[in-house]
Amino acid sequence: MTEARHRKWHKFQTKDELSVAMAKYTAHLSEKFCKEKGIFTVVLSGGGLIDWLCKLLEPPYIDSIEWSKWHVFWVDERVCAYEDPNSNYKLAMDGFLSKVGIPNKNIYAIDKHYAADGNAEHCAALYEECLRNLVRQDIIPLCPNGKYPQFDLQLLGMGPDGHMASLFPGHPQINVKDKWVTHITDSPKLPPRRITFTLPVINSALYNLMAVCDDNTEQCARSIADIFKHNNLALPAAHLTAQVETMWYLDKAAASLL
Repeated sequence: MTEARHRKWHKFQTKDELSVAMAKYTAHLSEKFCKEKGIFTVVLSGGGLIDWLCKLLEPPYIDSIEWSKWHVFWVDERVCAYEDPNSNYKLAMDGFLSKVGIPNKNIYAIDKHYAADGNAEHCAALYEECLRNLVRQDIIPLCPNGKYPQFDLQLLGMGPDGHMASLFPGHPQINVKDKWVTHITDSPKLPPRRITFTLPVINSALYNLMAVCDDNTEQCARSIADIFKHNNLALPAAHLTAQVETMWYLDKAAASLL
């Protein structure tokens, strides 16, 4: 393990090694929080993440994790119908959530009707309202500063351009501090309409695990080097931190310039 400023990182030779490590990390925190407070709040993203979580569907994790205590959220979502192949909800349900015993009421997707209509602004407002209701119900605590919700673990990915969630370089959403959830209608990565947690919410999580794998481009390696060597804050992922630990899992291509 290597540490650069506040970032810890591991390099893995294969996707399988990364998946094994991600399962171990997630299962450890699940056990910790289920024991300490009786629930585990987990935030998912899109991209290859669901594929990389596949080891959680195998022994020993599939039978030992207290799935009924999980509460699942999305750090960002494409504003489209649940059945749309672009939907992060569909990706997670088909590849992971439908195969474990998480109660449906503990899975918090964006509003189905406004998503199908493509109304990103309403989807963002309603998702923030959902989070605020869960804070009132003591499902999600507030960060000690009292301003933002605090999740136990967020599982994130980074694009070759250095974006994370739906916070993109050169776009104003990275600067939003007065909302928990914001929206974008001109995403440089299709589809253009999305909702996303704001940066203060992302960084209020106790643990943030950023995985960069299967994106074997020179641009991705350059972005990683720019973040770790130069802390280039023009790249949204360079802003990532957490209240307890910020961990980066990199495949050998992503870490090739470190």
